[in-house]
Amino acid sequence: MKDLKYLFAYTVPAAAFFSFQSTGIWTYSLVFYAFLVIPLLDVIAGESQKNLPSEDASYKKTKWVFDLMLYINLPLVFGLLFFVFFNVFTRDYSLLEYVGLSLSAGIFLATSGINVAHELGHRKAYINRFISKCLYMPCLYMHFYIEHNFGHHLHVATPEDAATARYNQTVYAFWFSSVFRQYISAWKIQLQLLQRTGKSFISIQNDMLWYHMIQPAYLGGVFLLFSLDVMLFAALVGVIAFLFLECINYIEHYGLRRLKTLSGRYERVQPHHSWNSNFNIGRIALYELTRHSDHHFKSTKKYQTLNSHEESPNLPFGYPASILLSLFPPLWFWVMNPLVPNKMKNTPA
Repeated sequence: MKDLKYLFAYTVPAAAFFSFQSTGIWTYSLVFYAFLVIPLLDVIAGESQKNLPSEDASYKKTKWVFDLMLYINLPLVFGLLFFVFFNVFTRDYSLLEYVGLSLSAGIFLATSGINVAHELGHRKAYINRFISKCLYMPCLYMHFYIEHNFGHHLHVATPEDAATARYNQTVYAFWFSSVFRQYISAWKIQLQLLQRTGKSFISIQNDMLWYHMIQPAYLGGVFLLFSLDVMLFAALVGVIAFLFLECINYIEHYGLRRLKTLSGRYERVQPHHSWNSNFNIGRIALYELTRHSDHHFKSTKKYQTLNSHEESPNLPFGYPASILLSLFPPLWFWVMNPLVPNKMKNTPA
C-alpha cells in the first residue's frame, strides 16, 4: 500500500476540476488547496529524512506502477484543459472568476504538467521523453527540456546557470533573468548539438525549430476549436505555469554556489548545492521533486528512490509555503539569508 501513496498527487487535478466547474470564489479552489491546505497538511504530517534500504530502492525503481502514475497525467492534463477551455468558451465569467480559473489552471499545469514532464525528461526511453515534451507544450516552455537537461544540470549553482537565483535577488527579478537567459541558452545548446552532428540549422533534428512550430500550432488549434478569447486564456495559463516553475527554480537554488577548485574549475555537484525539503505531504504531491538535492546529485534516479542527505541545506518550510514566502522578498531574505553558507554568499555572482 505504501507504493500507492503517490495517488495523493491526483488531489491536485481533482482540485483543478473542482475549480474549473465552479463559479465565484470557488474558481480559486486549487489556489486555496495548494497554498493553504497542503502547507497545513505539511505541518501536521511533519518531515521525514528516512531513506529506502538499497534492496527496496532496487526493487521500486523497476516497478511499473510508479511510471504509470506519471503517464496518467498526460490524459488528465489535456482532458482538464479541454474542460476549462470549453467552460471559458460557453460561460460568462466575471473578472474575479477569470483570474481564479487562470491561476488554478496555471498551478495545475505547473504541477501535473511541468513537474511530471521534468521527471520523465530525464528518462532514456523515447516514450518518456515524448510524453515529457507533450506536457511542456501547453505550458509554452518546450525549450526547457533542452536547457534543463543539457544546461542547468551542468551549470547549476554557478553564475553560468540561468536557473540559479543569486543571493539577495528577488523572485521577480529572477523571473525575467531566468526566463530570457534559459531561452537563449536553449538556442545555444541546440546549435552546438547540431554542429556536433554535422546538421544544418534547417534540419529535422533542430528541436527548437519544432518547438516554435508546435506551440503556435497548439494555440492555433485552441483558436479554431473555440475562439480568440479562449486562445488568449490558454496563453495566459501557459505563462502562469512557467512562472510558477520559475518560483520553484528560485526556492530550489537560491543563493547556493559551487566553489572553484585550485585548477579553476567548479567543484563537482554535491547534495549541498540545492535546497532540500522533507515535508511529507509536499514530497508526495510533487512526486519527490522536493528531494531536489539528490536529484541533482544523481539526475537519473527515479522519483520514488530519491534520498535525503544530511549535508543538504533544508528549506524551513515545504514548497508551497516557500513559494508564498518568496513572493514577499523582505520576508524571504529575513528567513533565508541566514541559512545560506557564508562562503557561498561571498562567491561572485
